[in-house]
Amino acid sequence: MLEQRNPYTLTCPTAGTVFPSSHWYALHTRSNFEGRVAAHLEAKGVPNFLPAREEVHQWKDRKRKIAIPLFPGYLFVRLAENCSRLPILQTPGVASIVGQGATPEPIPESEIEAVRLVLASRERCLAHPFLKEGSWVQVTRGPLKGVEGFLLRIKSLARVVISVNALSQAVAVEVDARAVEALVRRVKR
Repeated sequence: MLEQRNPYTLTCPTAGTVFPSSHWYALHTRSNFEGRVAAHLEAKGVPNFLPAREEVHQWKDRKRKIAIPLFPGYLFVRLAENCSRLPILQTPGVASIVGQGATPEPIPESEIEAVRLVLASRERCLAHPFLKEGSWVQVTRGPLKGVEGFLLRIKSLARVVISVNALSQAVAVEVDARAVEALVRRVKR
């Protein structure tokens, strides 16, 4: 019989201790080390997420699709609250865990899930400057239904900007302007 694993229970990779809750954190990496850091973390058994989009790059003699990190210099890692962060920080290519001073700042599950939905939709998405102003909207239909973000209008398309606040970065996706509805943004306390 297969053991069903609670997604909110995490085994600490260093001590093997099981913790009841975990959070996503952003890791700041050395330049162009995102993929290598993700591979090292996988080898250590640490759950991670490196959001990337495919681009076609052309050289003189060939074209090739390559994965470009959506947030250059960053990737996400799921860590238990009480787990030692030292093995993560000792991973080659890791510069720091994003946070306020020495305290890592957890990233809400909803922000990670929104980025996953955008990538899974296969819609054209681009890195976008972080925005603090704009209307807070929700996509009401299509493959991105339920995704919330800031709205920028472009002709007949609406560009929805999904922000990852801890990184001060965002990703934008274009959707039909009729598939977007304004929301009152919930204030976190």
